[in-house]
Amino acid sequence: MKKLVNSPRAVVREMLEGFVALAPGQALLEEETVVVRADTPADAGQRKVAVISGGGSGHEPAHAGYVGAGMLDAAVAGDVFTSPSTDAVLAAIRAVAGPAGALLVVKNYTGDRLNFGLAAELARAEGIPVETVVVADDVALHDTVEPARRRGIAGTVLVHKVAGALAASGAPLAEVARQAAAAAAALGTMGVALGPCTVPAAGRPGFTLGEDELELGLGIHGEQGVRRVPMQPADALVDTLLTTIVEDRRINSGDRVVLLVNGLGGTPPMELAIVTRRALAVLRGAGVRVERAWSGTFLSALEMPGCSLSLLKVDDARLAWLDAATTAPAWPGAGRVAEQRAPRTVSVAQAKPVEAGEARPGMDHFKKAVLAVATALDVAESRLTALDSAAGDGDLGISLVRGAEAIRALPESSWTSPSRALTAMGGALRRAIGGSSGPFYATALLRAARRLSEGKTDAAAWAEAFSLAVDAVSELGGARPGDRTMLDALKPAADAFAGAVKAGQSPADAWAACVREAEQGADATSRMQPRLGRASYLGERALGVPDAGAAAVVVWLKALTPYIQ
Repeated sequence: MKKLVNSPRAVVREMLEGFVALAPGQALLEEETVVVRADTPADAGQRKVAVISGGGSGHEPAHAGYVGAGMLDAAVAGDVFTSPSTDAVLAAIRAVAGPAGALLVVKNYTGDRLNFGLAAELARAEGIPVETVVVADDVALHDTVEPARRRGIAGTVLVHKVAGALAASGAPLAEVARQAAAAAAALGTMGVALGPCTVPAAGRPGFTLGEDELELGLGIHGEQGVRRVPMQPADALVDTLLTTIVEDRRINSGDRVVLLVNGLGGTPPMELAIVTRRALAVLRGAGVRVERAWSGTFLSALEMPGCSLSLLKVDDARLAWLDAATTAPAWPGAGRVAEQRAPRTVSVAQAKPVEAGEARPGMDHFKKAVLAVATALDVAESRLTALDSAAGDGDLGISLVRGAEAIRALPESSWTSPSRALTAMGGALRRAIGGSSGPFYATALLRAARRLSEGKTDAAAWAEAFSLAVDAVSELGGARPGDRTMLDALKPAADAFAGAVKAGQSPADAWAACVREAEQGADATSRMQPRLGRASYLGERALGVPDAGAAAVVVWLKALTPYIQ
């Protein structure tokens, strides 16, 4: 595993220096890995109740990201996945607490409880009032340990917010501690991992997973979950996580909650949004009122792929504390949830539809040929994906499969004439295929359709339509033969077909020449320096691999061969 670090021993200090450099409201203690609010009054007597948390590093943006007015007054960072020392916690208490006292928010791990607990005792001996709230929100352990021994995981961030808002309002220590403890008791979290993470000092993953395996109910220290399960769709995983949380926390229809969708460090916003979508739908379907929801990475486990869901029951007071202003740089904001509504429709002025009319002779044969192309694209998906991944973005295979599905879904009225069918296919591909392939194929089909609408549809007309379609692709994208694109297969194929038809060869023989030229052109792209498209960014590194777009052209040309008469 490669990591952007200098030395494993320097990771924590250098990380905190980087965080604080971008956070004007924070400061780093000189002798300890402790981040504090920069505006902490020098006169301890002027300080309100201080809220302090922390733990091992590797959970970023926790905990330093939550230091700010209205949230934490200090965050104590230990080594990666290791509790901070007692002295570091005590230094944090001394730096930000005064006669009003301090609340320590501690995740339920032995090391954290021992070091924060001892620091609290030492601070009390110095005359600083200190209370401790332990967060044990991991409901995955409901069948394993008693509630008091569960782990503290991502939901802890919500406890930070509740406690910080109360402290900022001037509430006394006892009230801040009471409400923080109540929030912790009303909180449930459960996570799932798609893979392990690697601690810098260890240099290897904490566990291994098969390609079709998941760890369900894991903590935040790179450890395995409570059970290993087969890979499954996101919706099914969300259902499992929510069911466990809702049952454990006794959340019923009519209850009010907030939802935290937390990435574990290696999960992109795309996947977290998919999870959020399902979680909101399930909760609403159960009659649970989701007052606020946040999606992002709030408490991670280094680069672990996966997520956790947290639910916290709320009333008006607790919701107000979650809504209260804070300057903590990592707090995600208001968390307002949009009203549930149907997607908007766009009104578009439609041209008068053209009557389909009677199907021309031979259109059944034409349709079978097109559907054979669709089947061939399905079969070629994995190969085209592999080729496109080697020198592009890897989406060509699935894009063309979507196009194939769109073609199959065309209404029967689309298959009355070649021109009408090609026009319908162009529209379907335009809507179904993203990226560059959709516009290229749609433009080509529309150009060919216009030519075939003018009269004859004999071999000569088809040859001209094919050539016009290829010219349309070149005009749209600006590519020429030799640029290592689909044109390196299309152009020689169209030229060969037109030349053979003009020379009097049968359509079948002309098409065979067309396919041969396309195959040779596609093969030649493996030796071409790319000049357009994403492959051009790779330069010589793209050599040795045929262009995926050119290979796709060969796929559908060959699929048409049995139907050319």
